Amino acid sequence: MSAEITVYWRPGCVYCMKLWVKLRLTGTRYRPVNIWRDPGAAAYVRGVAQGNETVPTVRVRRADGAEHALVNPTLAEVRRAVSG
Repeated sequence: MSAEITVYWRPGCVYCMKLWVKLRLTGTRYRPVNIWRDPGAAAYVRGVAQGNETVPTVRVRRADGAEHALVNPTLAEVRRAVSG
């Protein structure tokens, strides 16, 4: 997979941990960003989650330039966004 995956999360989020485990088990590389430590990241999440700080929120930037924002996605949804 040639895409940049960013997972926005916050401490204590069970859904974030579940997604991380699935990503790791499939060998999918991602960059975690704690929205409680990064105001810009928190603003991005609010911008794509109808004003809420819903996590995990995932940003996928594909090699072809396409970008997708996924709010509380499944592993399958992330993989679809990566593959196009």
